[in-house]
Amino acid sequence: MGTPTIGFLGVGQIGEPMVERLLAAGHRVRFYARRPEVRDRLSAAGARLVGEVADLAASDVVVSCLYSDAQVLDVLPGVVRAMQAHTVLVSHTTGRPGTLDRLAAYAPGGSAAIVDATFSGTADAVRAGRLVVYLGGEPGHVAVARQVVGAYADPVISTGGRGSALRVKLLNNLLFAAISQLTLGGLEAARALGIDEGALLEALAVGSGGSTAGRYITARGGAEPFTATVTPYLRKDLEACVDVASEAGVDLSTLLSAARGGPMRLGDESSTQRSPRTERFDEDHH
Repeated sequence: MGTPTIGFLGVGQIGEPMVERLLAAGHRVRFYARRPEVRDRLSAAGARLVGEVADLAASDVVVSCLYSDAQVLDVLPGVVRAMQAHTVLVSHTTGRPGTLDRLAAYAPGGSAAIVDATFSGTADAVRAGRLVVYLGGEPGHVAVARQVVGAYADPVISTGGRGSALRVKLLNNLLFAAISQLTLGGLEAARALGIDEGALLEALAVGSGGSTAGRYITARGGAEPFTATVTPYLRKDLEACVDVASEAGVDLSTLLSAARGGPMRLGDESSTQRSPRTERFDEDHH
């Protein structure tokens, strides 16, 4: 395949800079968005707006950056039904592997070329071309996906068959939740000991107790804004991780205990704060 035509759905905080990077790499991009300001920005950048989500199916590759399994199953079946035989769907959503199996069944013949392409990183990482992306699927489909996501991702890690990238990302987020809880607990202890939160975070940034979680807490401006931002996403991903482990008969109780127990209260549904990005599907996920 030469330079493929890309159809893009989910032009939110992460998705919009993805489209910008794809355009800069010379791809022809058509996209669907509801928000007028996003339509205007991406159209001005050279992407072509389509009127209906299903219109994206007339692309060589469809990239989806939706928030949840529910959105995937609500929005993408019509795209899969209309996809051409050679079209590859690249799904950036962190969710359950079974969702992609259900989605593939909507294709004529009951099978579609779908690659799970979960990622780790931020919008700034996308803009720098340094997003970490995991790819799971058939080797030929993964090769096509790699050609596309390479516009905004490095490294790109192949994890195996379809669903494997989702399992890798869920375990990554489970560990991230556990480490975040421990770091937030450390910050609580620091306050009780009369240590300034910023001073401890600065020390952790260069000390052996530091972590990506500590860097993210610093970048978000401290424990409180970090907790408010990541709690809805981590709760969603932990629920998916529990389901995947249960289906596979894998005991994750020790890791789940560490991930749920702590200041973020990830095991307490009464503390759920609805993410603003769940309100509409042209926003993406963390």
